[in-house]
Amino acid sequence: MTLRLKPISFVQACKYITAVHRHHRPPQGHKFSIGLIDETDALRGVVCVGRPVARALDDGYTAEVTRLCTDGVRNGCSALYGAAARAASAMGYTRIVTYILASETGASLRAAGWTMEASSPGGSWSVPSRRRVDSHPLEPKTRWGRML
Repeated sequence: MTLRLKPISFVQACKYITAVHRHHRPPQGHKFSIGLIDETDALRGVVCVGRPVARALDDGYTAEVTRLCTDGVRNGCSALYGAAARAASAMGYTRIVTYILASETGASLRAAGWTMEASSPGGSWSVPSRRRVDSHPLEPKTRWGRML
């Protein structure tokens, strides 16, 4: 099977994420999105890249993969992580990061040249002064990054 990259709109990415992603809704926005298509032009995966969610990382030179999902196509995640890093580098970013659940292996990230940087305890965003409904996994997460 031959896979190719394709620039896609935020709307296209959000539709795919809504239909395929295991545990997250689409992100609120993005800087750019990339699609992965097969030889029949069927969309097999997407990656959305935006500003870092953590304020401490939002220095103007760091990009964050806020969503990545595929339909399980072989090497799809690695291809999209690599493409996101190359595109961010071409735009002048010097670093790219993403977060995955602690229960995920990170094999696709390692294959794309990323390294594990840190771990977080996970948990809820809900606090008494601003209650929220948690619609995402609350387990610990690991941050992966790559210098560009």
